[in-house]
Amino acid sequence: MMKLTRRAMIKDGFLAVSAGMIMPSIFSRGIASARAQSIDGSRVAQMAGDRTLIVVQMAGGNDGLNTVIPFGDPLYHQMRPTLSIPDTSVIHLDTRLGLHPNLAPLKQLWDDGHLAIVEGVGYPNQSLSHFQAMDIWQTLDLNGTGNQGWLGKLVSGWVDQDGHPFKAMDIGVQTAQALASISAPVPTISSVNTYRIYPDPADVDNGNARLQALMKLYNSYPETSPYAALLDTTALSAQDGSKQLRNADAQYQAAVTYPQGPFASKHGKADNVVVMTWSEFGRRVEENGSQGTDHGTAAPMFVMGNTVNRGTFGEPPNLGNLDNNGNLKYTTDFRSVYATILDRWLGASSHDVLGGSFGSQNFLPQP
Repeated sequence: MMKLTRRAMIKDGFLAVSAGMIMPSIFSRGIASARAQSIDGSRVAQMAGDRTLIVVQMAGGNDGLNTVIPFGDPLYHQMRPTLSIPDTSVIHLDTRLGLHPNLAPLKQLWDDGHLAIVEGVGYPNQSLSHFQAMDIWQTLDLNGTGNQGWLGKLVSGWVDQDGHPFKAMDIGVQTAQALASISAPVPTISSVNTYRIYPDPADVDNGNARLQALMKLYNSYPETSPYAALLDTTALSAQDGSKQLRNADAQYQAAVTYPQGPFASKHGKADNVVVMTWSEFGRRVEENGSQGTDHGTAAPMFVMGNTVNRGTFGEPPNLGNLDNNGNLKYTTDFRSVYATILDRWLGASSHDVLGGSFGSQNFLPQP
């Protein structure tokens, strides 16, 4: 799971999200552990194939109306006289909807048939509190008091037949509540790009003391000793190999383009990855007196990947039929999006994970 601020997502044109699709080989299974099976035989986590789900949290309450823009609705411009995006700047998807001008990479995914937009996503009696709303989205407890995440519940039932320790991972400063599990620890790293093995900070002399001890041991043996010859060869080989690695690292240049280059497709991984975004709530339709927007309710979600069906799903919210606070009335339960991912992508039982039946969307094909 990745966490971005809503502003960073728009500002960077989703490049950071796309970059998350290429991960170190140690985490190559991402959220999905290949050939996993449930401990008790239930369908909570009976998976088929080596599939990865990347969940991107757009923290802060993303303004859905200025992300997926209903430019064809005159009420959008009327209620946002200064904040609305001019039609000439909107990246048109069809005659009704378009994308924020900074989301050109998503337009390419749309043109390639790999982007789905789920509209009007929310839940009954939506919370306008950042923290409570985040808890609801991540734990499914509509009171905002849950202690186990929906993904945490999923991975806690997995047993990897190959003994792979990583069933899921989190990219951020702390583990997301969605991955909170009562039985399965989830590693958290702050950056995929900087994840590597670092030298021991206590090794202030770069191993010189150990080298001196090794030389002392070497010098204590006669030159004709087979053990000394073996030690000599091993030490020199290790030293030479270390030097070559340092030189290679300093001169390394990527041979392919990331993230939308041939790397994933040539290795057959592009078909095994689905990316889903969410934010704790949307923004109020009408702009406020500070040329901003207040906390709102329903908002769109993005789902992308080679196996995703392109199009808009759910029901568009009606800008002319708002609730008593001037917010959009949700039309699509967020749990139906989760259910679709669980049933059609991860091969799990959405009923067991979500604790009920919430329907599904057709942005993924039936298994």
